[in-house]
Amino acid sequence: MAEDNLGTLVFSDDFERSETQSVKDEPGNGWNTSSSWSAKGNKEVALLDGALYIYIHPEAIHAVDVGHAFVFIDGTATMRFKFHEEKDTLMLNFADLTYKEVHAGHICAATFGVKRVSLQDMKTGGMLLKYYDARKAGTLSKEDDALIKTKQISFPNDISLNEWHSLRVTIVGDTMTAAVDGKTIGSFSSPGIAHESKQVLRLLVSNKVTIDDVKYYKVK
Repeated sequence: MAEDNLGTLVFSDDFERSETQSVKDEPGNGWNTSSSWSAKGNKEVALLDGALYIYIHPEAIHAVDVGHAFVFIDGTATMRFKFHEEKDTLMLNFADLTYKEVHAGHICAATFGVKRVSLQDMKTGGMLLKYYDARKAGTLSKEDDALIKTKQISFPNDISLNEWHSLRVTIVGDTMTAAVDGKTIGSFSSPGIAHESKQVLRLLVSNKVTIDDVKYYKVK
């Protein structure tokens, strides 16, 4: 199955189901969440009205991480989303947990906010262990800090609150392109984006976001 030549549909979810309990995360359909370690087990995702509502718990020490396997080299992720507050963000974080040269498998990411969209090569940028560890230790050089800044780009884009919008993130080779509501916002090319064993797409939420109609397409 293909849509606008995006490739083969390998995963989709419309969240038209119910939870069996209301105490712990239960997104279903192969989704995993970080709440057990990042929020002391407190609930941070809920199936509501045929959509997935993701919200950070006050005791959380990390953004809510809601992930699903998505094994590809070139492909596209699409979904509908709704922001509720000005500080809401939604990061599509493409990862490979088997790749040990970066922190926590981070390869590349597209982050959507109320005012901008950012595209980032994490593999050769800030999540490369030599940079990540140096920053954590306070020993990152000015030269390396400057280099890391070249590994990401931001584009202005306004998103209205409490209304549905659509997004699309496409990776072809070393280029990642983001679109909102059918309009291309921008592209970014960097070597790490071409990583050949992207294994999972993690949705990272820093405040609260509602998502629906998630689809992942693979070209190769």
